[in-house]
Amino acid sequence: MTRGRIRAKIRRSSLYTFSCYRPHPSEEEGPHDIQGPGYSRLVYCNQPHLHEQKPLKYCTNYISTTKYNIITFLPKAIFEQFRRVANLYFLLAAILSLTDVSPFSPVSMIAPLAFVVGLSMAKEALEDWRRFIQDMKVNLRKASVHKGNGVFGNRPWMKIRVGDVVKVEKDQFFPADLLLLSSSYEDGICYVETMNLDGETNLKVKRALEVTLPLENDATFKNFNATIRCEDPNPNLYTFIGNLEYDCMVYPLDPGQILLRDSKLRNTAYVYGIVIFTGHDSKVMQNSTKSPSKRSRIEMQMDKIIYILFSLLVFISFISSIGFIVKTKNDMPNWWYLRPPDEHNLFNPKKPEVSGFYHLITALMLYGYLIPISLYVSIEVVKVLQALFMNRDIHMYDEETGTPAEARTSNLNEELGQVDTILSDKTGTLTCNQMDFLKCSIAGSAYGTRASDVELAAAKQMAMDMDGQSKNSTPLSWQKSGIAFGQSEIELETVVTSTDKLERKPAIKGFSFEDSRLMNGNWLKEPNADVILLFFRILSICHTAIPEINEETGDLTYEAESPDESSFLVAAKEFGFEFCKRTQSTIGVRERYPSYQQPSEREYKVLNLLDFTSKRKRMSVIVRDETGQILLLCKGADSIIFDRLSKNGRMYEEATTKHLNEYGEAGLRTLALAYKKLELAEYSAWSEEFSKAKTSIGGDRDAMLERVSDMMERDLILVGATAVEDKLQKGVPQCIDKLAQAGLKIWVLTGDKMETAINIGFSCSLLRQGMKQICIAATNEATLDQDPEKSVKENILMQITNGSQMIKLEKDPHAAFALIIDGKTLTFALEDDMKHQFLNLAVDCASVICCRVSPKQKALVTRLVKEGTGKTTLAIGDGANDVGMIQEADIGVGISGCEGMQAVMASDFAIAQFRFLERLLVVHGHWCYKRIAQMICYFFYKNIAFGLTIFYFEAFAAFSGQSVYVDWYMLLFNVVLTSLPVISLGVFEQDVDSEVCLQFPALYQQGPKNLFFDWSRIIGWMVNGLYTSLIIFFLNIIIFYDQAFRSGGQTADMTAVGTAMFTCIIWAVNCQIALTMSHFTWIQHLFVWGSVTTWYVFLVFYGELSSTLDENAFKILTEVLAPAPIYWITTLLVTIVCNLPYLAHISFQRSFNPMDHHVIQEIKYYKRDIEDRHMWKRERSKARQETKIGFTARVDAKIRLLKGRLQKKYSLMSAPSVISQQT
Repeated sequence: MTRGRIRAKIRRSSLYTFSCYRPHPSEEEGPHDIQGPGYSRLVYCNQPHLHEQKPLKYCTNYISTTKYNIITFLPKAIFEQFRRVANLYFLLAAILSLTDVSPFSPVSMIAPLAFVVGLSMAKEALEDWRRFIQDMKVNLRKASVHKGNGVFGNRPWMKIRVGDVVKVEKDQFFPADLLLLSSSYEDGICYVETMNLDGETNLKVKRALEVTLPLENDATFKNFNATIRCEDPNPNLYTFIGNLEYDCMVYPLDPGQILLRDSKLRNTAYVYGIVIFTGHDSKVMQNSTKSPSKRSRIEMQMDKIIYILFSLLVFISFISSIGFIVKTKNDMPNWWYLRPPDEHNLFNPKKPEVSGFYHLITALMLYGYLIPISLYVSIEVVKVLQALFMNRDIHMYDEETGTPAEARTSNLNEELGQVDTILSDKTGTLTCNQMDFLKCSIAGSAYGTRASDVELAAAKQMAMDMDGQSKNSTPLSWQKSGIAFGQSEIELETVVTSTDKLERKPAIKGFSFEDSRLMNGNWLKEPNADVILLFFRILSICHTAIPEINEETGDLTYEAESPDESSFLVAAKEFGFEFCKRTQSTIGVRERYPSYQQPSEREYKVLNLLDFTSKRKRMSVIVRDETGQILLLCKGADSIIFDRLSKNGRMYEEATTKHLNEYGEAGLRTLALAYKKLELAEYSAWSEEFSKAKTSIGGDRDAMLERVSDMMERDLILVGATAVEDKLQKGVPQCIDKLAQAGLKIWVLTGDKMETAINIGFSCSLLRQGMKQICIAATNEATLDQDPEKSVKENILMQITNGSQMIKLEKDPHAAFALIIDGKTLTFALEDDMKHQFLNLAVDCASVICCRVSPKQKALVTRLVKEGTGKTTLAIGDGANDVGMIQEADIGVGISGCEGMQAVMASDFAIAQFRFLERLLVVHGHWCYKRIAQMICYFFYKNIAFGLTIFYFEAFAAFSGQSVYVDWYMLLFNVVLTSLPVISLGVFEQDVDSEVCLQFPALYQQGPKNLFFDWSRIIGWMVNGLYTSLIIFFLNIIIFYDQAFRSGGQTADMTAVGTAMFTCIIWAVNCQIALTMSHFTWIQHLFVWGSVTTWYVFLVFYGELSSTLDENAFKILTEVLAPAPIYWITTLLVTIVCNLPYLAHISFQRSFNPMDHHVIQEIKYYKRDIEDRHMWKRERSKARQETKIGFTARVDAKIRLLKGRLQKKYSLMSAPSVISQQT
């Protein structure tokens, strides 16, 4: 719409006592004194062209997170490639290959390097292109911008300039930092969701200056001009200082008028704003940090191996050089046919030291095949292909949003298989920010029969664990006595789930309540119908929501500040009390009372509204009903409400407290509801006091308001309590349970209050009944004012010490502890003199929940865990407040299914739902770790096996620098003949399939324990390479030395021996990789045996061309080697002898000391999992790490409790029989 919508005639500011107070004109402060450094920003409103020239040339609204651009790509990418020590070595070798000291032709050194570096740079370009595409999706979003003459039109975000007037409509993101001018509400109020900035889901109220309220539609901006002077760009989200110069007046600006980029407009039809900060000047971008360079632990360990091989290279080069010096000095004068000395002093008997130095350079190049030139590029190709398979995994595709998983970087694939600790955000990550009204307690009676998601998940797990287990776990004497474990007792514990076997989805969003006693007017038959009536009226009246009518369907929807409030209104509507109208001073409710069949509309006059704040933890509304009775209706945290009950109002307190505890254990969020009747004189006196406090001038105004409000919210009468389910994302409890069984520790870091965090802890089974909670909290504010900071720190340290002592003294092996700490206390706990004690306590606890934490504290906690434990950490979140944590962790995972892209753009991996983390780690992480580990070990094995044969030949050739192999053989060895099999190992290898990975989560611990890339395994592969090199060289030398091997009686020359040795190497290393693989596809067969075939095809073609390339290799296969039986026998013999030790090793290991996956492979091979399902289930139950979190731990605890009861019952039953036998 170009002319703007009709403004809502509600002055929303009248609904708010605390959060949206507009000062009286006489109270308003004067303009800010904006002078000096840091306050030089000047914005000409509605004149963006004035900011395109210096000194006002501000940055554009274009956002870029890419690493390169067209100009910088080539120099930066080349620099990145040659930062790697191995690549730098091969660059020097390629340069030296152009000189006389090179033992190889220049092509054989330059071509592999160019191929490897070029491929790596192409991969870097591809990944950066993806970042660019992601950036452009944001930059090309459309916004409505004033184009002149009161006309607005769409423009891409990237084209928005400082000074533009922007119109943002409901549910749209703000494209830049804006100054709010007006809104669809008459008094300039608007609601903003800042979940992407601070993780908070409750809406923030912003208000425009009164002077700009007349700018109410598009046409009013035709001649609008103003000037803003304000602070320079900075990262402070919650502060803003500036002045607006408009109509020859200056007005002060504060954060209440600022709309930050990437926050979202809610519950407001539209707003108009002026662009103040654009692009990287905006506060959210000022808060973003450059993404750190992350490397996996395997890659860092690989560097150490390369350094070892470099040391070995230098060592054997020195030996070779010394040998050459000795030969040159002593024997060279006798070798007259070499005509020493040569003109370049490469072999000069008179200057053996100089010749030795030149030979050292030659040797360093000659033995360079010890360093695998294609290792880096092969790993990068493998990781890109692994990432491609992750992205295409249909099991990590979210059908609701159409979002697949995305590996935003492929450098950390194997790190996914070594995670020790997961640090997770709550809102939007574990929960989906949808509240469902599930249960309630009214007048001491509990209503609501439907089970929560957590109860259902726990019941399913219990049924699974009990299946086939009761007979094994029940003693024979119990069975004879008729005490069958898992019968009535289990039924009693799980009866709550019996009504939900079909897992019906709620037909109404926000309402999952099931209880016929309250539905369809049946509540009128209940004994306390008058109290139930009050309960429903509190739900429908005590709120700040606005009803909206859907013109197409005629249904009412509610624009509420929080999902809780919306779910209460939906529940009230379903119970027959439909909130239908709100005016400036009244609330209309369509009540199905006294007759459910004939609804009547009642009007309540709103006298005062005392809104909810995090400090008050309650809200109240004072209304006058149609009979003239004045009522105060209140809802809030049970601890707050119970403290304010009158003596006569505690009739239902005991029963309600019991129900609240049950709801809390079920992971539900609870609120208590209360009321009191007011006499007119009492209200009038209070209202006068309240008006005085509201209009007072001074810094103590808020304190006075709080005191007067507190006076009214006393002597309440308890009505009941609500229990809403903060809907967890689909599959969250099961995912947490599986991750716990895999041995991972899970921490929750949230900005929510402690009560909410604890509720969610119960919901996702991080907390459970019987778990001992260690709550670390700073002393209250009154004490803080009296005691110095040192006293507070000592108190916190004492609590940490006591918690650690409690854990040490605990004798019950099944006891579980949970650590809960808030952000205020965390500030002290993270200081250098206390953080290690805090970490030690946290590591000893089964679960850790940090609440009320800031984005910076999230990052600091992550850093503490990462550096303090030395283990791999993974952080997962969905908002901009999680970016620091995501970047600080070893692996950052962003939730891409939610709105906002900050977390995703900062992450290494993006998934649509938390539940996909299970498959990402337990399946792909496990596979990638083993694949990369085996691939690197094999790489070093084959290069040692190949490279050392060159060194051995040197000893036979007087350390002359002569290679036994043709240059083209060596060029093809790493790049063609052995590269594809190792890539197939890294991409397709599976020790077990994905289903088994999920069924046997303990397999994941092979990664964190680093079983496949520890030094013993690495050294074992190196020794295997040494053994292979000795066998290949000396068996070939022994067989071919001084022996006629052709029918014509010819002996083998150097080319023939070298070709025979190279054939043995190709067969040996390819057979070795075939033995290493557990899972074969046609691709692996093609690559392994195709590589062997390629070698013979190459020999045929090379032999035909060698008359021009190398006359010694002319028809080397067809005429020289192939007709000789000894060539084929030697190849077969050497291949068998080379692979016998490895074959013997794995046979012995599988027979006498099998690893977990060996046992599973054998079961699957013999199909015992199908033929003996009982055995398969038993093995599955064993293959999970002992854990104290997750619903499996909850079920185990319940089973132990039931066993204890049965044991006691059996003892009582057996005692009389023993006495009767004695008598």
